[in-house]
Amino acid sequence: MVLAGKVNKDLVSHLGKHKGKAIGMCGIDADMIMAKKLKSDVDLGFVGDVISVNPKPIQDAIEKSYIPVIATIARGVDGKTYNINADTVASKIAQEVKAENLILMTDIAGLLKDKDDESTLISSMDIKDIPNLEKQGIISGGMIPKIKCCVDAIKSGVKKTCIIDGRVPHSILIELLSNEGIGTQFIQGKNDEI
Repeated sequence: MVLAGKVNKDLVSHLGKHKGKAIGMCGIDADMIMAKKLKSDVDLGFVGDVISVNPKPIQDAIEKSYIPVIATIARGVDGKTYNINADTVASKIAQEVKAENLILMTDIAGLLKDKDDESTLISSMDIKDIPNLEKQGIISGGMIPKIKCCVDAIKSGVKKTCIIDGRVPHSILIELLSNEGIGTQFIQGKNDEI
């Protein structure tokens, strides 16, 4: 339980040092995240998939001006404990709390036309164009689940989703507070609010 223990508490502590009012939470708390064992060709052990999110504990924390820091550990319907993909949890939470934006971080610039050339960054795209990019092999590997999380969130009412480069200092602030943004944003149709 390194995620729920050390990593979660380290993040909360770091936010506190920078005057953030953070609270550590875990998907198991108040059955916030319920899961089932992830189906796969090989047994991945205690890796699960989200089946439901109870947004109330998160909303309560936010209403009290806390920054929720959520470890992506969930209770399974079988009573076991599962580790869940963090992007999947973030997407499901964004959907449940009716978030305006979902920002996923990674260690590359965003979606690239050429995976070996960061100058080929696709800065914005409509989700209707995703199947074509998958056919071309532009969306592949680890980007497939990230983009699926973005699409699921958009289709559930989140206005904009982004995949940004976590290596860039202050990347979240750049995305949220500048006109240029950073990384790749995903939208559905024309959205004048972006």
